[in-house]
Amino acid sequence: MMSSDTLASLRSRYLPDQMIGEIMSKRWVDNAIPFTALALTVLVMGSIIPDFLSLSSLSDLARQFAEFGLVVLALTVVMISGGIDLSVASVFSLAVLFSLIGVNVYELPVPAVLAGILVMGMICGAINGVLIGYLRLRAFLTTLVSLIIFRSLYEIVFVRMSTSIMSGFSMSDLWVFIGEGTVLGVPVSLVITLIIALAWHLVLSRMRPGWRLTAVGGARRSAFNAGIDVRFMVFLTYVASSTMCALAGFLFAARLGSTGSDTGVGLEVQALTAAVLGGTAIGGGRGSVAKAIIGSLLVLMLTNGLINLGISGPINSTILGAILLLAVFVDMRWQKHRHRILAKVYVSPAYLSLPPSPQVDAPGSPYVLNDRLRSVEIIGLGAIEGPEDVILDRDDNLYCGTRHGDIVRFFGPDHKRSEVFAHIGGHPLGMAFDKIGNLLVCIGGMGLFQVAPDKTVTKLTDETNRSWFSVVDDSRLRLADDVDVAPDGRIYFSEATIRYEQEDWATDALESRASGRIICYDPRTGKTHTEIPKLVFANGVAMCADGQSFMFAESWTCSISRYYFDGPKKGKVEKVISNLPGYPDNINRSSDGNYWLALLGMRGPALDLALRMPGFRKRMARRVAPDQWLYPNINTGCVVKFNEKGEILDNLWDLGGLNHPMITSMREHRGWLYLGGVSNNRIGRYRLPDADPNWCAQDAYWGARS
Repeated sequence: MMSSDTLASLRSRYLPDQMIGEIMSKRWVDNAIPFTALALTVLVMGSIIPDFLSLSSLSDLARQFAEFGLVVLALTVVMISGGIDLSVASVFSLAVLFSLIGVNVYELPVPAVLAGILVMGMICGAINGVLIGYLRLRAFLTTLVSLIIFRSLYEIVFVRMSTSIMSGFSMSDLWVFIGEGTVLGVPVSLVITLIIALAWHLVLSRMRPGWRLTAVGGARRSAFNAGIDVRFMVFLTYVASSTMCALAGFLFAARLGSTGSDTGVGLEVQALTAAVLGGTAIGGGRGSVAKAIIGSLLVLMLTNGLINLGISGPINSTILGAILLLAVFVDMRWQKHRHRILAKVYVSPAYLSLPPSPQVDAPGSPYVLNDRLRSVEIIGLGAIEGPEDVILDRDDNLYCGTRHGDIVRFFGPDHKRSEVFAHIGGHPLGMAFDKIGNLLVCIGGMGLFQVAPDKTVTKLTDETNRSWFSVVDDSRLRLADDVDVAPDGRIYFSEATIRYEQEDWATDALESRASGRIICYDPRTGKTHTEIPKLVFANGVAMCADGQSFMFAESWTCSISRYYFDGPKKGKVEKVISNLPGYPDNINRSSDGNYWLALLGMRGPALDLALRMPGFRKRMARRVAPDQWLYPNINTGCVVKFNEKGEILDNLWDLGGLNHPMITSMREHRGWLYLGGVSNNRIGRYRLPDADPNWCAQDAYWGARS
C-alpha cells in the first residue's frame, strides 16, 4: 500500500492543478464559456432538427448574422463605454424603412441612399450622444425615450408609405448584389460585417481610442483624471452605435426588399441578450468583438432552432428573456467574486520533500553558529531601501539598487558620499559588469537592463521564447533576479518564477513549484532564449573558473547546481550542494577561487514538513491570512563559502539579526565582504582577515584595465 507521501507526490506530479487557476486567469476564459454554449447549441439543434446545418440554412444564417451581428456590435461598443442603447432596434427599423423608400419609391441611386441612411444614423446617435454625454442624462431613460420617438416616427411614415413601398421595385444591379450577391461564395453583407468587425477589433485592442473607450467604461472618474475627454468619447460611442444599426437596416432592406409593422420589434432585447451572453459587462469596461460575434451566433442559433421546433413567437421571447435574466445574474456574480475564486484556485502547492536540515548547533558542523557579522560596518544607513544586490567597480565605487527604482553609487574608498547613478524604475535586483564596464541589472517585473558608464540606460530584453505547452504567457519576464556574463559576452540570468510578481514571492514559496528558469541573452544577436526551465525559484548565477559553466541556486529546494553551457559536458546539470540549512540567494566568486553564497532565511521543521503536504498548504492559502502563513525564518542572516565540490569552507552569521536580518547578496572586494539585503535599509561591510587585499572581482574576471 502506498504511503501518503507517495500519493501526494504522484498527485502533485501528474494532476496539474495549477492549470485550472492559470486558465481562469486568462482573459479569453470569458469567451470560452459562451463559445462552449454555442458549440452545445449547434450540436443539439443540429441533431434534433433536420437540415439545420445544411448549406442553404447556413447561407441564410450568414445573411441574418450580417445584420444582427452589426446591431449587437453597435450595442457592445456602447456597453463597453459603460452605457446602454435601447434605441438600436428603432434606428434599425427607420433605416429599413427609409432605404426602401429611397430605392423602391423614389428610385434614387443606391450609393446616395446608403449615404443618406448613414447620415440619418449619425443624427440619431448624435441626439443620444449629446443628451447622455454632454447633458449627463441617464442612458437607460434617454435611449428608452429615443426608442419610443424613433418607433413612433417609423409607424407614422410606414402607414403613409407602405403601399408605395410594396408596389415599387428596384432594377438596380447593385441593390440586388448587396442583398443576394456573394464574394467567393460568401454573402456580400457578411463580408461587409466582417470588415467592420475587424476594424473595431483593431480599434478596441490595438489603438488609443479603443483603450480610452474601455477606460471610460471601467472608471469614468479615473479616465477623466487621466486626461481623457469622457464626454466626447461617450458621444462618439452613440454616434457609432446608431450608424452601425443604420447600416444593418440598409442590408436588411436589400435582402428582403420589404418591411412590416413589426420590423425590429424586440430586436433590442435580442441584441442585449446576445451582448451579455457573449460576455460583455453590463457595467462597462469589459467586452470585445469576439464576444459580440459569439453572442450573436448563439442567439441566432437559439432563435432559429426554436422557430424550427414550432415554438411560437411569444414563447420564444419569453425564453430569450429568461436567458437574459440568467446571463445578467451569472455575469454580476462572476464579476463580484472572480478575484476571490481565482485566488482560491490559482495557488496550487506542489509536493516537495527535503532531506533533514543540517545541524547548525552541533560540534563539528560546517554550518556551526557564530556571530561574526554582528560588528560589521554600516554604509548608507537610512539613505537606501532594499539593496538586494551590491557590486563594486575597479575604482572602489559601490553600487546597489533601491525599491524606488534607483541605482545608487557610493564613492570609494570610504563610501560616505553617494549619488543616484541611474533611475530605471521597478526594483533593481541582481547586477554584474560586462567586459567594457557596462552595468547589467535585473529588474523585477521589467527584465534585463544595461547602464553604461555615461549613465545611459538601455533595455536589453523583457521577454524570451514562449513554451509550447504553457498556459500562462511565459514569454514575459516576471521576476528576473540575478545575472552574470560568460567570457564570450553571453548574459545568463535567473528568473525566479513565471507565475508571480516580485511582491508575491511568499506565495511562490508556499507553492514551491518548479516555475523558475535560467535565461540567456546574446548581445551579438539580440536574441533571448530559455536555457534551463522548470527550476524551483531560480536564484543566484555565478560563472565558474572554467568559462564553460556556472553555479545557480534553487531557493526553495535549498540546493546549488552547476550547469555546463559549453564544452564536452554542454547541457549537463550537476548537483553541487543538495541540502543547505537555509534558502540560497545570490552567489558570487571569492578571491581564493571559491564561492560566496547568501542564505536569505533559515529552514524550520514546521515548514519542511508542510512542504510534503500540498493539501495542507492549499487550505492554508485559502483560509489563513497571508501574514499568518508558515514562512522561512528571515530574521537570521548567514553567508557561507563553498568550493566546486560542494564543501562548506566558512560561514558568517548575524544571529540576532541586529545589522542584517535578511542577507540576499554579498561581494568580496579588496579584503572586504559587502552585504546587501532586499528588506534592509543599509549595506554592511565585513573585514575578511585572510582575503587578498588587492583582489577586485572585475579585474580578476575580465582582466586589469589597460
